[in-house]
Amino acid sequence: MGIMGRMSTIFKAKVSKALDQAEDPRETLDYSYQRQLEQLQQVRRGVADVVTSKKRIELQSDKLNDQIKSWEQDAKDALAQNREDLAREALTRKQAAQQQLDGLHSQLADLEQEQTKLVELEKKLSLKVESFRTQKEVVKAKYSAAEAQVKIGEATGGLSEEMADVGMAMQRAQDKTESMQARASAIDELLSSGTLDDPISSGDHLKDELNKMKATSGVDDELAKLKAAVPAGGAAS
Repeated sequence: MGIMGRMSTIFKAKVSKALDQAEDPRETLDYSYQRQLEQLQQVRRGVADVVTSKKRIELQSDKLNDQIKSWEQDAKDALAQNREDLAREALTRKQAAQQQLDGLHSQLADLEQEQTKLVELEKKLSLKVESFRTQKEVVKAKYSAAEAQVKIGEATGGLSEEMADVGMAMQRAQDKTESMQARASAIDELLSSGTLDDPISSGDHLKDELNKMKATSGVDDELAKLKAAVPAGGAAS
């Protein structure tokens, strides 16, 4: 297969897939059912046409029968008047009418057979159409149910994905909350221990205590000097 052949096959496959996606089988079934109803209606019109033709031939047959009886009576009347020539003419016309009547009887027989065939066909086709209608409705109901299930499944799938995202966001929020709570507890603990109160704290508790003692001793020495320089109840000179 050449390149053009392969391209044609691919194109047909894509078109077939697109048509399959666009086709609604319920519409196709309804269309097929409508076409069958039209065919059934055509058969019924055929039966009606045959019956109409039979009725016309029967009316013509009745007229010919009356003519045949009339010509026969005319022939008798002519003989009664010793007019053999007229009687012969009347009988000739009677025979012509009889031949026409025989032809009509043959047509009636053919129409009877045609009507019988069409009536049988109408019955079979009617049963077929009714059976198809029942099957069509069952298939349509199943397709609608399956379509609803697919839509529900797709909606559920989308909801599951959304809930997964929500769960991840919730987990991140919980992790941050726990981290913040741990940090707050650590700060409370540092504040309680006084570590954060002294900006010059070295972080060594023993050194911090010694530094505090030295600072206190220096203040006491300076206060003693001030007391010695200022007499009690007087002002410094």
